[in-house]
Amino acid sequence: MPAEDKLKIILTVLGGSTSIAEAARQAKVSEQSVGNWKRQFIEGGRRGLEGSAGRGNDRERELQEEISELKAALGEAYIELRARRRVTEYRQVPTRTLRRFDARAVSPSQGFADSWGSPVARTPVGR
Repeated sequence: MPAEDKLKIILTVLGGSTSIAEAARQAKVSEQSVGNWKRQFIEGGRRGLEGSAGRGNDRERELQEEISELKAALGEAYIELRARRRVTEYRQVPTRTLRRFDARAVSPSQGFADSWGSPVARTPVGR
């Protein structure tokens, strides 16, 4: 429905010549629609009377929403950066090399002790 038609309906309701129910029947719309139009009309008029301060609140709200979106994006980027740094640091840590088993380095009194750097000495069976 065009805004001009809505305006005529709302003005008749606000003027008291028609009820919301009668205006809705005549326009073939729901009572809820007429009630919503009335509420929007009154809110718009109030904002218009507030002047530039009322419009500033809308702009301020838009800026606050943009700030929230930017903060969320920054937080996501920070988390991704930290994760990438951890992966890079993990890759830079030198790996521990295993010592090869050298049978000549093991004396009979040691058995198989210290082949992997263990301080525990094992004695051969039967001694």
